Amino acid sequence: MPPTTTQFVVLGLTQGLPFTENPCLGSQLTWVRTHSKVAHAYAMAAFPTAAQLLNYRSKGPWSATTRAGQLSNVGYAEASSAVASMARNRFRPAMVWIDVEPRPAQPWPTASAAAQRENRHIVEGMMRALRDAGYSYGLYSYASGWQSITGSWHLPGVPVWATAGRLDYPTEAQDRCVQPSFSGGRVYLSQWYDDVRDYDITCSNYAMLALPMPGSVLPGSTADFNGDWNNDVLGRVATTNELRLYPGTGRGTFGQAATIGTGWGGFNVLETVGDFSGDGYGDVIARVPATGLLWLYRGNGKGGWLPPLQIGHGWIGFDSLVGPGDFNGDQRVDVLARETATGRLWLYPGNGRSGWLPPVLVGVGWGIFNTLLGPGDFNGDGTVDILARERATGLLWLYPRKVAGGWNSRVLIGNGWNSLPSLMSPGDFNGDGTTDVLGYDSNGALWLYPRTAQGTWVARVQVGNGWTAINTAF
Repeated sequence: MPPTTTQFVVLGLTQGLPFTENPCLGSQLTWVRTHSKVAHAYAMAAFPTAAQLLNYRSKGPWSATTRAGQLSNVGYAEASSAVASMARNRFRPAMVWIDVEPRPAQPWPTASAAAQRENRHIVEGMMRALRDAGYSYGLYSYASGWQSITGSWHLPGVPVWATAGRLDYPTEAQDRCVQPSFSGGRVYLSQWYDDVRDYDITCSNYAMLALPMPGSVLPGSTADFNGDWNNDVLGRVATTNELRLYPGTGRGTFGQAATIGTGWGGFNVLETVGDFSGDGYGDVIARVPATGLLWLYRGNGKGGWLPPLQIGHGWIGFDSLVGPGDFNGDQRVDVLARETATGRLWLYPGNGRSGWLPPVLVGVGWGIFNTLLGPGDFNGDGTVDILARERATGLLWLYPRKVAGGWNSRVLIGNGWNSLPSLMSPGDFNGDGTTDVLGYDSNGALWLYPRTAQGTWVARVQVGNGWTAINTAF
């Protein structure tokens, strides 16, 4: 056991791998309670064995019809097993840390970017399970391990417990507190070890209390506004200018709608952009037509707002603003803007802190489209894409992005789409891990157009009515 002078401890819930309880947990908790120590917990993450995938692929909130959904469910089950262990031992710590590092006994696949994206599903599932159980959570890893497993996944809103390993110099652990973390999140704990023990310190006077719940990290999504890991739709009511949240359930339906703002009639462009500010929560941009000012309405991760920020002026020359997610591959949220007069398409890269990097011209001739959508990763190749509907023909085109930048050849994915006055693509709406499209017709019926993992359409499903009362849906 630790020396009695120890001020806090972090208890392992698993015995090296998921689904295996730490056999010493009971005695360790007895020591913690006897000595009145503050305690956090950590749980190991690992890629599933074939047997674990078979057993747990449907034991979570995602649809098990796709591999992405199955892997997310396995991660959910890994964390749920750790939650059950805490419940059996009547242990409810302020924080549960997810340990993401190489496991020789059950290795992560790391040979390709596609494999690293699959690993992210496991970690995402664990984060959601802890959130659903009411636990604050964070990530434990180190730069090279995190890079090899997740491809250096950028999660600025998720707290970090960073390890320095064996100390190369006396202040290395203290330096981990102030250096950029492996995932971009703020560092709250720092660790090092020797031949005897692991040692930890708190950073920046952290008091070992629960930290705010980060928002959803749905891959490529910009539409989870209330932080429940399900993509949502926002709509402005034409007669009242109220802004309403239509929360998705993750199963292709909506929960109870709620008004989340009034007086939104002063904007002629509204768009969900994802986490533009870098705090872990989804945001909305809004343009004032009279002045061209661009405002960032920062979400609080609970379906409400933090104070808005002005993030631009002179935006009156654009007739379409699109929040595609991370368009240039730097893992920061970006905005696409189409010039009204020329049809040129510009990328305005976000800097991850509510600001901009220099704009880049990414296309010409885009004036032929009456709708541009940022659906996230539509074709499953790991990059975000754009959907564009031709004004004259109603043809719907997929514009896939190259991993290294630029466009791959566009793909025709539908016709007759001009029958729908409004289209939106909130990402994965039915919980199967693939990106879908929503649109309402002239009668106000809202339709879900689901996609398969193979890139084909499934029969559309009506998911709402009365949507002609909404003059902007996004």
